[in-house]
Amino acid sequence: MMNNLTQHQQSVPLEDREAKNGHSAAVLWFSGLSGSGKSTLAMAVQKVLFEAGFQVTVLDGDNVRHGLNAGLGFAESDRNENLRRVAEASKLIAEAGMIVLSSFISPLAKNRQLARKIVEPLNFFEIYVSVTLDTAEQRDPKGLYKKARAGEIKDFTGIDSPFEEPDHADLVIVNDSQSVQEGVQQIITFLKEKRIIS
Repeated sequence: MMNNLTQHQQSVPLEDREAKNGHSAAVLWFSGLSGSGKSTLAMAVQKVLFEAGFQVTVLDGDNVRHGLNAGLGFAESDRNENLRRVAEASKLIAEAGMIVLSSFISPLAKNRQLARKIVEPLNFFEIYVSVTLDTAEQRDPKGLYKKARAGEIKDFTGIDSPFEEPDHADLVIVNDSQSVQEGVQQIITFLKEKRIIS
């Protein structure tokens, strides 16, 4: 069946889109425990970039599961498929010349490696938002850790399901005690160093 499919090339090259936008296309893949501050940072970076005139959007774990991946559960096979689809969506948006901020727990190294493989050779940067489990549990903005400790949620990352810390993240944000603004500044500085923005 796949033999009957033809992949069409865009009539507008990525380089032309980037020139018009005034920045390079990129996917920033935020990973970290629930409560680490991934989504908060991604949303704050989006606001700063948008106000500076850059084309940017956020793909967030909860939001994607309300729509694109609404039919997927939380078994490992569904989690794998969730992240595969998100990586493909991130690539499509980046091919339109945008900066994509994808915020997902992404607990397994193999999922993060697959996301990178899907997106590259477009710019792909893994941003690990690092906090201790104690910090994540103290924050617990959705009450998920409390439910997991009570046995109401099974296979919860960090409690009874592993989180494999990245060995080679492109940027590590140690987010236990710093302000959101400090984290945002680290990311903006990183984007300038990588010549995604100027």
